[in-house]
Amino acid sequence: MTDDRADAAPDAPRPGHESHDEPHLPEHGVGPWPGGRAAWPDDPRLDPDLLAHGDRRNVVDRYRYWRLEAIVADLDERRHPFHVAIENWQHDLNIGSIVRTANAFAAQTVHIVGRRRWNKRGAMVTDRYQHLMHHPDVADFVGWARAEGLPVIAVDNVEGSEPVDLAALPERCVLLFGQEGPGLSPEALEAADRVVEITQYGSTRSINAAAAAAIVMQEWARRHARG
Repeated sequence: MTDDRADAAPDAPRPGHESHDEPHLPEHGVGPWPGGRAAWPDDPRLDPDLLAHGDRRNVVDRYRYWRLEAIVADLDERRHPFHVAIENWQHDLNIGSIVRTANAFAAQTVHIVGRRRWNKRGAMVTDRYQHLMHHPDVADFVGWARAEGLPVIAVDNVEGSEPVDLAALPERCVLLFGQEGPGLSPEALEAADRVVEITQYGSTRSINAAAAAAIVMQEWARRHARG
């Protein structure tokens, strides 16, 4: 894990040091702990630097002032039993956004299939809180899923796919997403246990890959997520 000081954007200022370029924007997060160092809580989960300077990270209030490692440990106690996998052959900009959504829905692990390097900008630093696993190709990924006893649920609007709102969506599974434009590779579709799609009503052939991933994760959460 790397140090976690600013999650708002790659170029965001350190906590407690706001940029004055856009003074009209609202300030998010919390400032330094009231009362100074003498009033700091005796809690090993809290980060002294955040207590001193404030916490402007993109985290829920529950985790204000918490150390990165403490947040990850707490998430590990509450992660859901579904995984997310993304094919990465073209350095798709949507990958980061899908990782961010996987974090929001407390996915167990995000699997990057293909190139090891992926575009992290859309993740907005949420990858620091999310378990990640790399697979060099589809065969390696599918071998891992079989060994774990996890069905692979591919998401693509191809012939023979089932509407996701009507299809069986197991609690323990891997949701596999393709890339913007080409969708999933033939190898991934052939290896999947089930292929689902999102019902559409307009003229466009497909929707944005990151948006599709969010819809399917919400459908999983609607059925299985714990409060």
